[in-house]
Amino acid sequence: MKKLEELLFHQSLQRKWMLTSSAVIFISYAIICIVVYVSLHTWLLNEEENKVKRTRDDLTSFLEEQGPNVTIQQIQQNTGLMNSIVDREQTVRLFNVDGIEILRINNASKRAPITNDPEIFQTTIDRTSAFVANEKIRVGFFYGYLQVVHPLTKYQSLMNYLLTAMLIAGLGALLLSASIGYYLANYLMKPLQELRTSMKSVMDKGFNEPIQLSYTSHDEIGDLLKMYNAMMNELQISFTQQQQFIADASHELRTPIQAIEGHLSLLKRWGKDDPEILEESIDTSLTEIVRMRKMIEELLELARREEKNEDSEANVEAVIEGTVADMRQLYPDAQITLSKSGDISPIFMSENALRQIVRNIIENAIRYCEKMPEVKIRIEKDGECASIQIEDNGIGIAEENLPYIFDRFYRVDEARNRQIGGTGLGLSITKMLIGKYNASIKVKSEKNVGTVFFIKIPLK
Repeated sequence: MKKLEELLFHQSLQRKWMLTSSAVIFISYAIICIVVYVSLHTWLLNEEENKVKRTRDDLTSFLEEQGPNVTIQQIQQNTGLMNSIVDREQTVRLFNVDGIEILRINNASKRAPITNDPEIFQTTIDRTSAFVANEKIRVGFFYGYLQVVHPLTKYQSLMNYLLTAMLIAGLGALLLSASIGYYLANYLMKPLQELRTSMKSVMDKGFNEPIQLSYTSHDEIGDLLKMYNAMMNELQISFTQQQQFIADASHELRTPIQAIEGHLSLLKRWGKDDPEILEESIDTSLTEIVRMRKMIEELLELARREEKNEDSEANVEAVIEGTVADMRQLYPDAQITLSKSGDISPIFMSENALRQIVRNIIENAIRYCEKMPEVKIRIEKDGECASIQIEDNGIGIAEENLPYIFDRFYRVDEARNRQIGGTGLGLSITKMLIGKYNASIKVKSEKNVGTVFFIKIPLK
């Protein structure tokens, strides 16, 4: 048993499945065959015994009904009716008390031992199994024994035929079960083999190639592959974001670090003795540090990618009113107006996400304006969505640049953006939050006139 377990342990799952299913089907078939064979054997043997009993009883009744004056000679001369009672395969003998044969009907079997026991017994006569029935009988003044010998030749032939048929069918069942098991193992193991190939590809090549699994059935394996796909997609996104974060950080942080390094080197050499140079270098370094801190915070916000909560909701009016109040304190020179139309039910978005979206757009509107900033915000209900419109009077965006404004670090005018102090990440964060909550954003802009953002967020 232990060797069998070790042998199965080293087999593939496909072969284990095939062997197990074949064994289960074959054992089930064997048990059914054994039950059927034993049942038929018992039933047919009882039927053969009943045949012997009926023949004995019919002959005994026939002889006893002949009357007290009948003689053995008369019975020997008139055996036609007795022949109709006795089966062709059965042999009937009439013996006197000394065991001498007086009458015989058919000669299919040799004589069997004569016993006083009226019970039917099974014995072997001339290498053939047979049922034997002995009965004491009185015919007129004759006393003797009636013996019925019933060979079991047909019964044994039938049972041998049945056993042979079961063995042949069992061999066919074994081959059929092995074939079915092999087919089922191939069919059911195919998605697992695809899963193994996909996992090995990810292990060897990373996420450079797309994950493709063709199994789409709605069963346990299908659910497993769906969960695997979802997990791999999350890992791929995390891996891509990690690579993007490293690339962005190494690229964008290089400029402020070089600027700080240059000013510190200048101060170390001779600038610390010149108050003007010292003041300028310190101010520039602090400005770059503040810009670098903000950039790192925004990069982390993009890389974090927190999952949305299905229970998230926000009062759009209250959140935007609070954000506008904060922006008015930060930028007292800017004119920010808010208008609304009708009552709007809570939206499907967290308050923090909505606040960040509105703040990023307002800050851009104020930052990229060469005159007194004017920002107009309008809120209204649009079907199953809340519509937010943010309009400014800034420098505007050229039409050819509009498709790229949500890209990371994209700047229409590199020199002007660095002087203004932007990081190029605000609208990327806005786009990420918009997509997270199944909202939409559109931009309309005209150079030197202004920009309008149209935001639609599903109601809760």
